[in-house]
Amino acid sequence: MKRSIFLSVIFCLIANFSFCQYAHTHKAIIFEGDTLATYNCKPIIIVGFRGKVSQKNQNRYNKLVRNVTKVYPYARLAAVKLKEYDNMLALIPKKSDRDIAMKSVEKQLRKEYAKEIENLTFSQGLILIKLIDRETGKTSYAIVDDLRGKMHAFCYQTLAKLFKYDLKTQYDPKGKDKDIEQIVLMLEDSQQG
Repeated sequence: MKRSIFLSVIFCLIANFSFCQYAHTHKAIIFEGDTLATYNCKPIIIVGFRGKVSQKNQNRYNKLVRNVTKVYPYARLAAVKLKEYDNMLALIPKKSDRDIAMKSVEKQLRKEYAKEIENLTFSQGLILIKLIDRETGKTSYAIVDDLRGKMHAFCYQTLAKLFKYDLKTQYDPKGKDKDIEQIVLMLEDSQQG
């Protein structure tokens, strides 16, 4: 009886190992005469706080998670749209025609997303400005400058300053925005897996 259970376990392990051999391609390296299998693994994100965390800090972090989760899709959409518009503008030779096209695009975007964006909280707006920089590689100010010109960029920046925003804010994933980066990486990982 024990022998049949032992053989069954061994057979299952061998079958599982054999299945893995066919399902994945692995590389091997030879190290000091031994052949070692190498595996490519996705990065693992470990989230936690060191030591005891106050309820206030935990609530602050939970709020940040909610805010990033809400605005991150808009930042990704901005990156997609920016690529689309850059490609579209590359096909239009005259500056006056590009300006007309961008006015039309801006009108369409306002019609489609204005209500949703206007309903964001102040904190969500700040995070969105940072995440747009993360996703596009350009600050919001630089995007407006490229697409609509310096005068529009200046006007939007002035208006943003009235509401205590700064369109020139840059994303700092290793510094003050490391918590946001951690949350974004978790969101991206959950969307892939």
